[in-house]
Amino acid sequence: MHHDDLDALVDRVPLGWSRHDVDGRAWGLTRVDHAEGRSSTIEGEELGGTGRMSANVWRTASGTHLKPCEMPAEQVLAVLRALPTTD
Repeated sequence: MHHDDLDALVDRVPLGWSRHDVDGRAWGLTRVDHAEGRSSTIEGEELGGTGRMSANVWRTASGTHLKPCEMPAEQVLAVLRALPTTD
């Protein structure tokens, strides 16, 4: 995935906790930025369901890198892609 696309997906998640509809299901997502925005932690859970996602995002000189926590990257990206764009 091109790092600009990943940046745009991460930017769809507001800082702090927020509620979102993901494919018709309610999710609670939390985003925390670290090191003046050079890294972010995103965690999510399906409210009233079993869905979970967790990842760290690192913004380095070589680009933006997704590091999912104990799950496939596609599982994290599927949730991020389902969020509305912020523009």
